[in-house]
Amino acid sequence: MKIYGVSILAVCFLAGHILGDYLGRLFHLPGNLGGVGFSMLLLMLLNDYFKKNHLMTPETENGMLFWGSIYIPVVVAMSAIQNVKAALSGGWVVILAGILGTAACYLLIPVFSRFTKK
Repeated sequence: MKIYGVSILAVCFLAGHILGDYLGRLFHLPGNLGGVGFSMLLLMLLNDYFKKNHLMTPETENGMLFWGSIYIPVVVAMSAIQNVKAALSGGWVVILAGILGTAACYLLIPVFSRFTKK
């Protein structure tokens, strides 16, 4: 049923949000530190786990695929409300951190692709 896909997505979002808030407090930052990313990662891991153990019915998979595809525009909308001007006023360190983080992700693609089946 599609409702299972919604509930799995909701659990992943809440877990990621709680983890992001916890990391924000841990580093003394006034906000969520990567909660949306953690929730997306958790959603991918749960999806893979359910498929490998044959726990996912086609209806549940369709629900997860549908709401997972809706999730991306929600993430973009959440990012749009963040204060970009305040982030840029932090100086070059913020811009450098963004560039280095993006470069690291691109460099890790070959490493992670080795784990996939050929």
